Amino acid sequence: MPIMADVNNHPEEVGQILVKVQEDLHQLKHKLLTQAQNGTIDLTALENAINKTEHDLKVRSEQVVGEINQQFSTLPSLEAQLQQREQSYTGPVVESTWDLQRGDEIRRPGSRTLIETSELLRGMDTQPVLTLGRKTPRYQLTGATPGQKLKQVWSMRVAQNPHNPQNRTVMQDNFGVQLPQLEDRKSATPSSAKIVKGNTVEHLTVLPKANRVDPQLIPPAISEDDAKHGILSLIERGLIPPAAELTLDPSPVHHRMAPLHDPMEKSGEKAKPSPMSDGSFNLASIKLDTNFKATESTVSSVVRGIRPSPPTHGKHRKGTEQPSKTPVMAKKFEMPLQPMSSPGESVIKGKPPPTTPASGDFKASNYRFAMQHGKVRDTAPDFLAFKQHYCLSWGAIVSMFKHLERMLTEYAVPVAFIHGDRLADLSLEYELDSQPTLDDLLSVIINKEDVESILKRPGRRYLGPDGEFAAATKIQATWKRFRDRRKYLEYRRLKWASGVIAITWVMNVKMSQVRKQLKRTRIAELEGFRKRAKLLSTQWNRMKHSKRVIIHVPSLGYNQPIRDSIKDFGIRQNAQMGRLCDLKDPNVDVIYISPVPVNDETVQYYTKLLGLKSAIDSGDVDKQGDMTDRYKIIVPEAIKSFPTHRMCLATHLKYSPRALRRIKNLIRGRDAYIVPGMPHKDDLSVAHILNIPLLCTEPEIAHLYTSKSGAKRIFQSANVAIPPSEFDVYSLPQLHESLAQLVTDNLEVKTWVLKIDDEFDGRGIAYCNVTTYLESHQWALKEAKRYGDKWSKKWAQEQVFMKIQSEIPDILEHWCFPVDSKVYPTWPAFLDAFLAKGGIIEARPPAEDITALTADMLLEPNGKISIVSLGDQIHAETPYKCWGLSVPQSSVEPAQLNDACMRIAEACKARGVVGYFTIDFVTFIDPKTDDQVLWAVDLSLSYSDSTTMNNLLQFVAGGKLDINTHIYNIPPPKKEPKKRRPKGREEEEVPPNTNRFAVMSTQLVHSNLAVVHYSVFFQMCRAHGIGFDIKEKQGSIFTLIDSFNRENLGMITVGDNLQGTLGAFARNLSVIHQEISAPNMQGESNFKAVIQDIESILGTTVLNADEQTRHEDQEDSSSQQGTHSQTQS
Repeated sequence: MPIMADVNNHPEEVGQILVKVQEDLHQLKHKLLTQAQNGTIDLTALENAINKTEHDLKVRSEQVVGEINQQFSTLPSLEAQLQQREQSYTGPVVESTWDLQRGDEIRRPGSRTLIETSELLRGMDTQPVLTLGRKTPRYQLTGATPGQKLKQVWSMRVAQNPHNPQNRTVMQDNFGVQLPQLEDRKSATPSSAKIVKGNTVEHLTVLPKANRVDPQLIPPAISEDDAKHGILSLIERGLIPPAAELTLDPSPVHHRMAPLHDPMEKSGEKAKPSPMSDGSFNLASIKLDTNFKATESTVSSVVRGIRPSPPTHGKHRKGTEQPSKTPVMAKKFEMPLQPMSSPGESVIKGKPPPTTPASGDFKASNYRFAMQHGKVRDTAPDFLAFKQHYCLSWGAIVSMFKHLERMLTEYAVPVAFIHGDRLADLSLEYELDSQPTLDDLLSVIINKEDVESILKRPGRRYLGPDGEFAAATKIQATWKRFRDRRKYLEYRRLKWASGVIAITWVMNVKMSQVRKQLKRTRIAELEGFRKRAKLLSTQWNRMKHSKRVIIHVPSLGYNQPIRDSIKDFGIRQNAQMGRLCDLKDPNVDVIYISPVPVNDETVQYYTKLLGLKSAIDSGDVDKQGDMTDRYKIIVPEAIKSFPTHRMCLATHLKYSPRALRRIKNLIRGRDAYIVPGMPHKDDLSVAHILNIPLLCTEPEIAHLYTSKSGAKRIFQSANVAIPPSEFDVYSLPQLHESLAQLVTDNLEVKTWVLKIDDEFDGRGIAYCNVTTYLESHQWALKEAKRYGDKWSKKWAQEQVFMKIQSEIPDILEHWCFPVDSKVYPTWPAFLDAFLAKGGIIEARPPAEDITALTADMLLEPNGKISIVSLGDQIHAETPYKCWGLSVPQSSVEPAQLNDACMRIAEACKARGVVGYFTIDFVTFIDPKTDDQVLWAVDLSLSYSDSTTMNNLLQFVAGGKLDINTHIYNIPPPKKEPKKRRPKGREEEEVPPNTNRFAVMSTQLVHSNLAVVHYSVFFQMCRAHGIGFDIKEKQGSIFTLIDSFNRENLGMITVGDNLQGTLGAFARNLSVIHQEISAPNMQGESNFKAVIQDIESILGTTVLNADEQTRHEDQEDSSSQQGTHSQTQS
């Protein structure tokens, strides 16, 4: 007869268990009825069936209770057999309620318990511990005799009094509690000894004061007693620095490899005996109390019948911990009264120690199942177990299954093994969020590498059930994307083009408006300049003899590329500090606009230099004045705002409103005008802002005729001698043709020079010795000699011209060299600049000895022309760059030079030139005629450095240049009163020499000057006799140009003869170089080149002087012979 069907081991299937039990009971009932009808009832079989059913019911109930409460069953009773024999006892029973999870008895109102705990605590009722006593009947009600009650009361009193000597014994014997040993409290008897007051603790060692003052000292050693107080104490006392790195030896932390256990292995759990398997409990009386709620006031029972099970070693899913299930908290059962044991049998047994029940969430779970062709077998035991375990979160897992099935189906994955726990975790993460990614789905697959390799195969997506549809969709999407992308790119290109066109148009419109506005402003400024120039011309005769203010702006208004190529552009502009010497006129006040900051040492020097004016005029050194009120040095604030833009000084001043306001305040109500350097458009702006005139030419006219081609036009209109040349050359064929024609016309010229139009100071010059490398030169000379006077005809030169023109390109390419290699390092670089800016071709004088001259002139606003200074050039680095001057000039006849200067000045006047300008000449002896030739070679319509140094010469010497004789004379010194001598002894006094010569330069450069302060420099010069004699008007004066680097310097030397002045100048340079240089630190300087050029000049002057002396002697002898013959007759 089937007694009971198999049931799955799941605590949730309680209903299924009861159904199975009911079916077994129905079958038993049917069997009994069948046997009763037959008249035979097998009692043995009936008893066996009943026992079997009761046994199965006990097993199932124990399983249910154990699974719900997650606890182990209590140990079986030792008197199980005795209770089985006495099951027929029908005495009074006691009903108790137990918490199976906590193992405590729960008191209910009105219930009767075996042990009245409340009465025990009050010490009024019986003790819930079985004690030894007299022998009683085998079965009796639970109660205590009066003697037992008295003993129990005594035991409770002893237990409640911890100071009782029997307390520890009673607690250990009756309750199994081991109390700690307490010492007896003894009253302290007062000591009769005398109390000694004072410190009983020794002072600890601290860091000495010397170490606290100087941390670099070695700290004192640490003793063992100090070390016993700990590291913190040592740090607080300073014995260990706070930043010290401490190492504990031995280290409190030891490194060891952590043991790793196989997660698949589980610790075996021993089977725990069921509390009901031994029959000690009446299973028929069990009731489940589902309405019970545990409270903190529940009194724990002494008897603890259930022990918790230890936690398992299974894996636990992160973030998927579910709240613990509510267990069945209590049970009801009937327990028969315990019989009284005999004194021999009565033994007090120790209670098991209390334990903590384990949680049900720590269960080993590792569910794995397979998915074939995107489907899972829902009838597989592994899947059913996984489904049963995660039944509470099955909805999210089903959604995740759909994503997995879709992925595996689309890519036709044959087999994929799924990790159930990872799938459950992933489903919880994406329960409310977006869909999982492909990597997330692959993370739950055990054979991830195989599946991932399948997914990455090209075209695998299209092998699934809907592969053709997906492929068609992909093709259409790709084509549409390509088509739309192409349209979008075209649209974006058109949109970008339209935006560029619109922005360009807007910027063009705005720029055109700005240009128009700027053009109108420039026109207004130019008109204002012309009006003020006319007003200045009408008032010039009055202004130059009345009080006035001269504003000096030493600006170099060249083009931006030229300014960018000038090294130390600000210092180059500041080379004209000698403009301050306009204070020689008592009616003049000077405002000097400095292009570089000026320090106090430089200001102090010029204050002292300008204060010597009264002493120079009187010849008395003690009569020095103060000129600080008559001159001001202003530095525009825009210099700091634009330190690297290489703007000219006029532009800086234009963008310096503070400096302009100060100038306005200084010239308010006074006659004033501006003297610029090279005129610039911003000079007009400054003059327009200040509303004062400019003593210069219009910037456009000045730049036009300052160029090399413009100067040639002026010289041609002035009808002065110029070298054979061709100007306005802008192309390479024109260059070759023009040079070939010039060489053909002038076969005696050896060297030809190419000059760029807008360059200055010998920078844009290249030279080529054409005839040296011209193969047809000798043949050309024969042809010229053959034709004679007809050689100037074009038909006579045609063959020679064609031959020379064919050779010119190769000669220029290989034998033409730039003079200044710092600006134009190679011939191609020079040629590019030459063709871009234009230039001229000019012949170098066909002589060995060539002298260059400079004439500084002033064309006043009223049209008067005056020569300011005349001097011979001194060259240092190259023969085409003027380094300094020796004044006055002594190379050309004064009348010839004056005539050329006046002609050029008249030509400039006819073109509207006003102000200062400079003319350069070269002179040489013509080898054919032995006559001196003077060529005009350059013109600069600007205020030059030589004009500045001439102002300084007039300031310190007080002389004047005689234009007719070109002799510089100073006023004779005042005679000192002498004592009267007897008549007859008076000697004729030799008249003093009033002629003066000067050598001047503003381009002294020496890098070692930077290491010497100006005060030390002047002491050094004074020690070597370098100075100026105010009485004799001879000596050397310096101009300080660079206030900070101090590498640049200006110097003028004055003497009574040319040879002595040149020698003194060279000697000064040599002394300065020796003092500031060392054998291993010569520095960069142009002193040596200057000294060599001066020595060559001195040799020439000595030869000229000897020749002149010989010529004078011959004239004297001839005159004496003529006088002697006349006397005889």
